[in-house]
Amino acid sequence: MIQIANEFLTVTLSPQGAELQSVKGAVSGLEYLWQADPKVWGRHAPVLFPFVGRSKNDQYTYQGKTYPMGQHGFARDRQFEVESQTDTAVTFLLKSDEESLKIYPFEFELRVSYQVNDTHLKVGYDVKNTAQSGPMYFSVGGHPGFKVPLTDDTQFEDYFLDYRPQKSRVKIPLQGAFINLNERTLAPTDVATDINHPLFKEDALIYELKGQENKFSIRSEKTDHAISLKVSGAPFIGVWSPYPTEGELVCLEPWWGIADDVDASGELSEKFGVNQLAPNEEFNASYEITVK
Repeated sequence: MIQIANEFLTVTLSPQGAELQSVKGAVSGLEYLWQADPKVWGRHAPVLFPFVGRSKNDQYTYQGKTYPMGQHGFARDRQFEVESQTDTAVTFLLKSDEESLKIYPFEFELRVSYQVNDTHLKVGYDVKNTAQSGPMYFSVGGHPGFKVPLTDDTQFEDYFLDYRPQKSRVKIPLQGAFINLNERTLAPTDVATDINHPLFKEDALIYELKGQENKFSIRSEKTDHAISLKVSGAPFIGVWSPYPTEGELVCLEPWWGIADDVDASGELSEKFGVNQLAPNEEFNASYEITVK
């Protein structure tokens, strides 16, 4: 395990999946991150790459060949190397290899970075197409799970989602594991949403962000402790908690990519929301977690 810290935060990370393991208040000792109960959801904050969500039939087609691909890609299950580390920051690196090329025919470097600054934790993604020719298609995203309730004297239902800016957003519904673009609606995110388990009975709440700056917060009127996730440039965010299995967690998931549409062709180059990189081109994205 690797630890970065300052006077406000102590953050623990694992090279396995470049995954957050713990985000604690340095003084209070309060844990903000879900602690991966395998009976509910056995992860903390997986890195989603090179796919976000499910592909139809757990496969995709590229240049006439069909490849298998599980939900959210493979990076979350791979061992990263530690490329650099200081007291307050660390960068993990994953490169394409013989194993990855069998299921994802692109040469790449993926860097996942973490840096603490005051009460903020910045998470960064850097994707590079290292091939000498041909485009690279990919998605990337975060899936941090936050502990709700945050304190012993509050309950799951005491919390609410606060959206900034306060305005309506387009909501993309799921049909099974896949999005249904034809059924998009306008969601009332101009007001707070009470958190309860049935809120997630149809799986994740997915909102279009249109690349603008957005901040989603988990708050309660019964405690001053809260969690916020701020992101600029992401086209989508998912909000998820397990259902009907109930767990004391809520995930705020900034996505640069999304699950297949119910009408998707399966051809990677035609995938809705997919990113494209030319040879030697880089893609950069980030989001920031703030705790109180």
